[in-house]
Amino acid sequence: MYVADSRSSKAPVAPADTRPGRREAADGPGPGDGPRRGTGRRTVARAAVPGTVVALGVVSLVTDVSSEMVSAVLPLYLLTGLGLSPLGFGLLDGIQNGFSAVVRLLGGHLADRRGRDGAPRHKAVAAVGYGLSALCKPLLLLAHTVPLIGAVIAVDRTGKGLRTAPRDAMISLATEPAHRGRAFGVHRAMDTAGALLGPLTAFLVLRLAGGPMLADGGQQQGYHAVFAVSGCVAVLGVLVLLLFVPNRLADADAACDGFDGAGPSSGAEASAGRPRLRDGLALLRIPGLRRLTVCAVLLGLTTVSDSFLYLLVQRRLGLSVEYFPLLPLGTAGAFLLLAVPLGALADRIGRRRLFLAGHGVLLLAYGLLLSPLDGPVAVVCVLLLHGSFYAATDGVLAAAAADTVPAERRGAGLALVGTGQALARFACSLAFGALWSAVGGTTALTWSALALAGCVTGAAFVLRGPGDNPVTTPGGPAPTTDDPEVPS
Repeated sequence: MYVADSRSSKAPVAPADTRPGRREAADGPGPGDGPRRGTGRRTVARAAVPGTVVALGVVSLVTDVSSEMVSAVLPLYLLTGLGLSPLGFGLLDGIQNGFSAVVRLLGGHLADRRGRDGAPRHKAVAAVGYGLSALCKPLLLLAHTVPLIGAVIAVDRTGKGLRTAPRDAMISLATEPAHRGRAFGVHRAMDTAGALLGPLTAFLVLRLAGGPMLADGGQQQGYHAVFAVSGCVAVLGVLVLLLFVPNRLADADAACDGFDGAGPSSGAEASAGRPRLRDGLALLRIPGLRRLTVCAVLLGLTTVSDSFLYLLVQRRLGLSVEYFPLLPLGTAGAFLLLAVPLGALADRIGRRRLFLAGHGVLLLAYGLLLSPLDGPVAVVCVLLLHGSFYAATDGVLAAAAADTVPAERRGAGLALVGTGQALARFACSLAFGALWSAVGGTTALTWSALALAGCVTGAAFVLRGPGDNPVTTPGGPAPTTDDPEVPS
């Protein structure tokens, strides 16, 4: 296990030695070297994922088990147990994204502010965020009305908003630029392993607690057991963060982390050491970050939330409510299997290209759900496409954004992109809930699919140009800038 300390956590990559006879030391054994062939590639792959990323992956895995236990049963608990309307659920579901989005900017800003030792406060801010979410799980045992549940969800999402940008900043700063896609893929794969285990754990807890998930809400002890176990698991995630994630990264990170484009006032902010909150918005002057943020907002406006998608699958195909918590397993399984290979693919072909392609996959999932096909095969295909969408977009967007932001403002820059996307998804939840209530779920999904097709086309236009060249690997040609306007 990776033990936290103050040593550097940057993945070591040896510089290439071009002297005759020394190729093997830099690139690994060449052709004809027998069983040692390929050892260099395996060494580079291992070096691409430093210990900090693995430790943060464990934290996310444990925390996601806790969060997804609740997320798996909450839609059914609210709609069938408490009688909430689709519009009301859309409001609560939007709160989850809305509160997280608003607080994410604050979390990124606070994480970039340096403490008395001169180090950023990434770990401290992330710990507060994880701690808030852990405290909220047991509170669901005491909340039996929609307003109280909404308040608990708001606090929980506040914790998520605080921790997301600092966590992603730590991943990007600990990883060589050429391997960021792979590193984020590894983290998201571990995170998704928790998302895979969470619904399964909820399903088992409901079974062991006794009594089915009754639609009339007459027996709720199963739900309460899920909330209690979820709280215990969340505390374990906080402990892993405190014990095994280093307090600071290498001092050299800010100077040589492979930032591809200098933005306005980045040098002033670095020298000040205590950036102001409004300075985060000034980062939108960086062309690459601005374009990514615009595209994240456009596509987020047409991304139907997971909960609504699972409800549509359950109602269209007439699945029993007791199997509803298992639906996220298909999404999580595909995400888990594809996150690392797609992250590595993004490093080679371009992260923005793969981000757009992922939304094309989501459009296929919508089309399949709207098609006349039904039965278990259709369910599996929709969930696999849904998981592939996340594998091609979630970590890939963070890796692409990290390339455009200087290290000393990495938290704020990642928060800007994430906030834009989250606010857009908040609006989408509200709009989709209202459409479902007015015209039905199928018609609402049809309109969303048409809008998504238009937004993918628009995002491709915004991201056009030579700035999407793949990031090179160590020892290869120097990486290109993210934007043709920005000098390398």
